Amino acid sequence: MPWRRMRLRNAEVFARCDDRGELASDGGRVEIRYKPDDGRAYFAGISNLSPSEGPTRIEPDSFCGEAEPAQPRQKSSKKKAGIVHAPHKPEGDELLVYADGACSGNPGPAGVGVVALWDDQRRELSEYIGEATNNIAELTGVLRAIQLAHELNRPLRLYTDSKYAMGVLTQGWKAKANKELIAEIREWLEGHPDTELFHVRGHQGVVLNEVADELAVQAVTSRASKGWISR
Repeated sequence: MPWRRMRLRNAEVFARCDDRGELASDGGRVEIRYKPDDGRAYFAGISNLSPSEGPTRIEPDSFCGEAEPAQPRQKSSKKKAGIVHAPHKPEGDELLVYADGACSGNPGPAGVGVVALWDDQRRELSEYIGEATNNIAELTGVLRAIQLAHELNRPLRLYTDSKYAMGVLTQGWKAKANKELIAEIREWLEGHPDTELFHVRGHQGVVLNEVADELAVQAVTSRASKGWISR
């Protein structure tokens, strides 16, 4: 299947198309490559792709080589003298998010807390998800962050203190449970390639991570959900 030069936000990419240059959409997502030979395949929402400047140019299928689906990029926060250094302001047009989960018992009543910042905006989410495990709550927080980034059409820098979430999403851990939820998150990640996942140590004085934790605990305590609230 051929390739067509397109624009994804501020980047030029190569998107799958038919012989006429019509984008090849599968469930609203189109396979893209940032470079023909980088060995990584991404997926972008068709609504986020726009024609590249200049005449339409169709490249043959062989223009981009075989590639494995890209994994979300993983980084770890730097720490010194027991203090974790993590950002509290977004950079450029990114969406900066801290997500956490809480559970009373494991399994037990569970909640999700997310705090999101972009430009001069800030939103917080406290969501009760019913009976669940702590891992499900942590993963749901990650999912809510990616969904918001997709809605806002912004690059995502996401911080979580869940080693489990980082393992199953970025380190190739084999999931023995929560397979459907993990698969759903991976689909969202494929559709939003401008995502970086970072691990931050919990309860180490990182203000926004503590806020996310408080929002998750509030959901568990109140057994109630509050949608995205602007602060």
